[in-house]
Amino acid sequence: MGELARAWVEGWTVSRRTPRPVDEPWGLSIQVGLPTQTVRHVLLDADTGTARGLIGSVTEPTTCVKAFLEPDVMEPWFPPEWEPTDPGFLMAVDLRPSAVRAPDGYTATTEAADGVITVRVLAADGELAARGQTGLTGGACVFDQIVTEEAHRRLSLGTLVMGALTDAAIESGADTGLLGATVAGRALYETLDWKVLAPLTGFLHKPVAP
Repeated sequence: MGELARAWVEGWTVSRRTPRPVDEPWGLSIQVGLPTQTVRHVLLDADTGTARGLIGSVTEPTTCVKAFLEPDVMEPWFPPEWEPTDPGFLMAVDLRPSAVRAPDGYTATTEAADGVITVRVLAADGELAARGQTGLTGGACVFDQIVTEEAHRRLSLGTLVMGALTDAAIESGADTGLLGATVAGRALYETLDWKVLAPLTGFLHKPVAP
């Protein structure tokens, strides 16, 4: 679990093109650099005292702390100026070639650059219907930002994106897929034989302005 959790963090930074994660006493730290999330700390083997020490030292707004723990375990660590993020799950799968094909009227394209594989599905009129990407790290790849536009849902385009990404990742030498799933996303991924490894819980620092 520890190796896969670290691989998920590293692959996420590749996908998002952020600086590489930095080892810290509590796990890993990422300089995300976005207004909605400036820094992300991921707890790996941190005990309660180390976690509370990190949380108490945070002053920068929109700092995020994530861990592979249930929300009720983490919630007592955080003072009121921290808000929970949407619940999630760390999931994994052994990658196998996909036989999924685009439905009539849709085409899928795959591009790879700097360790990131991107799949885009276009409708007949050229409109973007679905997309997704993976960040490669060693023998693993992290599936990220899998989205189907509302007008094109219920056509299995999400499954198509996952299949195309899987095939490209295998060609690049990956044999394990990882992702952080939402509650809704988990249902799709479980139909594709993904397994839940752990809960993925986050809290965001949102201090009240004076």
